Amino acid sequence: MDAVGLSGDALDIIIFQHVRLMKDGEPYRMSKRSGRSVTLSDLLDIVSVDAARFFFNMREIGAAMDFDLDLAVREDSQNPVYYVQYAHARICSIEKKLIAENIDFANITREEYDLLKTPDETGLIRLLAGLSGVIAGAAARYDTACLTRCAIDTATLFHKFYTNCHVMVEDRHLRRARAGLCMATRTVLAALLSLLKVSAPESM
Repeated sequence: MDAVGLSGDALDIIIFQHVRLMKDGEPYRMSKRSGRSVTLSDLLDIVSVDAARFFFNMREIGAAMDFDLDLAVREDSQNPVYYVQYAHARICSIEKKLIAENIDFANITREEYDLLKTPDETGLIRLLAGLSGVIAGAAARYDTACLTRCAIDTATLFHKFYTNCHVMVEDRHLRRARAGLCMATRTVLAALLSLLKVSAPESM
C-alpha cells in the first residue's frame, strides 16, 4: 500500500478461523494425503450462492465454524437464509394484496402509528429502529455476523407479529399502521440482505 501511495497503517489483515463441512451430522472429511479437498466452487455445486454467503457470515471471524450442508439446502424455516428471505417475500405478498384491494397505505400519520401498542408491534419497531447502530457496529468491528443475527431476529419478530396482529383488520387506521410496519420491515430486511449480497425474493 505504501508503494502505491497509500498508507500501510490503514491495512487490516482479517484472519478467519477453520471451517468444517458437516453432512449427515458427521464431518465431511478432507485429506491432503488423498488429495481430497473442497473448494468454494465445489461447495457452490451443492448449496446456493445465497446460502453460502449467509452461512459464512453467521459466525464471528474469530470463531471456528461448522457449515451444515444438509441445513443449507433445506427449503423451510430451519434454514436461516430461507427463513429471512421468506419473511421478505411474505411482506411483498401483503403489499400486493393491499394494492389489489385498493387499500391505501401511503402517508401514514404519527397518530396512526401510535395505535401500534401490542408487545409484538413495539418489539418489532424497536428492533427496526436499531438498524443504523447494527450497521455501524458491523463496520467498526468487521463483524458481519451481527448483520445475519439482525436479519434472523427481524424475520422472527415479523413472523410473530404477522401471526398475532392481523394486518387486514376492519379499523382503517390500524390497518394502515400495520401495513406501514410491514413495509418498514421489508425495507430493513432488503437492506440487510443487500449488505450481505444475498437476494431478497418477492415470492417463494
